[in-house]
Amino acid sequence: MGVQSFGETFDLQKLLRARDVARDLTYALAAKIEPGMTEEDAHALYKDLCREHPVEKQWHPAKLRFGPNTICNFKDVSVPYVLKEEDIFFVDIGPVVEGHEADYGETFSIGANFDLKFICEAQKSVFQEVAEHWRKTKASGPELYAFAEARARARNLLLNPGQDGHRIGDFPHHVHFRGGLTEYAEELVPNAWILEIHLWGPGKKYGAFFEDLLV
Repeated sequence: MGVQSFGETFDLQKLLRARDVARDLTYALAAKIEPGMTEEDAHALYKDLCREHPVEKQWHPAKLRFGPNTICNFKDVSVPYVLKEEDIFFVDIGPVVEGHEADYGETFSIGANFDLKFICEAQKSVFQEVAEHWRKTKASGPELYAFAEARARARNLLLNPGQDGHRIGDFPHHVHFRGGLTEYAEELVPNAWILEIHLWGPGKKYGAFFEDLLV
């Protein structure tokens, strides 16, 4: 079984529908998050929203990070925190829809703080630049993250080296490859990989996270 192969039940249209569901869930949840909430409040909202969407299970636990917790790696434990009037948070979810995995993440700011708005724009811009670089050059995983690091540095931001992408597909993708995108040095096929961009602001006081499918 090859690293970039899919299972017998794989259906590209189902994978793309799962991606759409994850995006819809992310925006629906972000619209409900407001100052005064904790991450636990956001998790409760997410569970309720999943009941309103065709979500079968979660292939990874939702990571809903507020304020200083936005610098955390995936496995880090958040510190207790209450969202402020001028603040930042991100949503990172992995629902399974019709037997296919989705993985979507995006960061949102609250209030008018310029630095927080800047890094929220940067997360999307760096992702788009890296994805376009892949489409033009067919760069490998390590090459993509070297390029991403340079694009982050150009904005006076840091790229988190401990948060890279991974395989995706019909559940579970780890039967094909358990490693991260930076561990795969071959040409990447479309619709098989998640690109993750996690930026840290000056002094690592806050961060921004964006991830989506490489198509």
